[in-house]
Amino acid sequence: MTIRFIATTAIAFLLSACGPTEQAEAPAVAPPQPIDLAARAVELAQNSIIIDTHIDVPYRLIDKWEDVSVATEGGDFDYPRAVAGGLNAPFMSIYTPAGMEAEGRSKEVAEELIDLVNRIVTESPDKFAIAVSPADVEAQFAKGLISLPLGMENGSPIEGDLANVQHFFDRGIRYITLAHGLSNHLSDSSYDENKQWDGLSEFGVEVVREMNRLGIMVDISHVSDAAFWDVMEVASAPAIASHSSARHFTPGWERNIADDMIVRLAENGGVVMINFGSAFLTQKAQDYGNAKRAAASAYMEANELEFSEDAMDEFNATYEAEHGTYPYATLDETLDHFDHVRDLVGIDHVGIGSDYDGVGDSLPVGLKDVASYPTLIEGLLERGYSEEDVRKVLGGNLLRVWRAVEAAAQS
Repeated sequence: MTIRFIATTAIAFLLSACGPTEQAEAPAVAPPQPIDLAARAVELAQNSIIIDTHIDVPYRLIDKWEDVSVATEGGDFDYPRAVAGGLNAPFMSIYTPAGMEAEGRSKEVAEELIDLVNRIVTESPDKFAIAVSPADVEAQFAKGLISLPLGMENGSPIEGDLANVQHFFDRGIRYITLAHGLSNHLSDSSYDENKQWDGLSEFGVEVVREMNRLGIMVDISHVSDAAFWDVMEVASAPAIASHSSARHFTPGWERNIADDMIVRLAENGGVVMINFGSAFLTQKAQDYGNAKRAAASAYMEANELEFSEDAMDEFNATYEAEHGTYPYATLDETLDHFDHVRDLVGIDHVGIGSDYDGVGDSLPVGLKDVASYPTLIEGLLERGYSEEDVRKVLGGNLLRVWRAVEAAAQS
């Protein structure tokens, strides 16, 4: 018998004599607590830079001034709601209606609108500041100020003078939407059947190059498809779609951006900023609006009425009784557009261009004003977007493009 066998036997005997060994109880592990996505969305909204590239506050104020530094009864934007939503850098839209080009009033009105934004800042310097660069936005965010960068919606104020591109750059304009509802002297419009240039005009090509030279982002929202492709051939810096959604969900509507255009814009380094108007988001909302407008025109003509608020109220009541109310887009239908761009070209090429104060009473359920960004964020988190990806959507992607446009100008 070996020594090892004797020792092993002795140990076994001793253990059996002592009875069964007592096992230490493992400490209880608490089940993981579910993440409160709503609370996390609010935290992200308050701690991230949120840039919305299209808010039509200036044109809202041009006929009737409101102090947006305090709560307002109307509109989609004011300071308290912006703070609640975490909005840090709403691009103020310097919008001139397409018909003003023929009247020769575009530049005059654009100057007035820029003055209005400067007035907002002058009267409330503790709340707002003009921003002309990404560095401004970041510095003002650190100070707790809401930045007001400027984007010009419609290139008509250039008025055929290349020097006006420099003039408006000096006044703070950092993107120009080349056209609006009608073709102008720079570009054909997606809305206009008169495609007089088959894309950009020769002067429009010069303007795009001058914008790249100065560091103004080229905005392809509103332009015709042919004009978009011309921009892609001419531009030496990334372009943006400041307030366009995915045409995939509204087939055939040129105002939204098609898949091959999204791919090309991403190759250019650009970004698509999703518009929140319900007609941009769903075919059913667009169809309802088109049918209602046609019916309104027929109603006015049949009753020999001029368009007025009273006449439209009467028409609306009758129309809605027969056809139902407007089919507002849902939050999920809005999020589908973010998903579509992300799935097509990656998370680096999508952002927010809500068109608040610009699309009237057509905003989606849950996204009715600038206090609503946490709702959007919560929806993105629920769909599995990482917090890093959410921050890119909120502002990081636009800041990247803006910096690239600045760098191209400096080089």
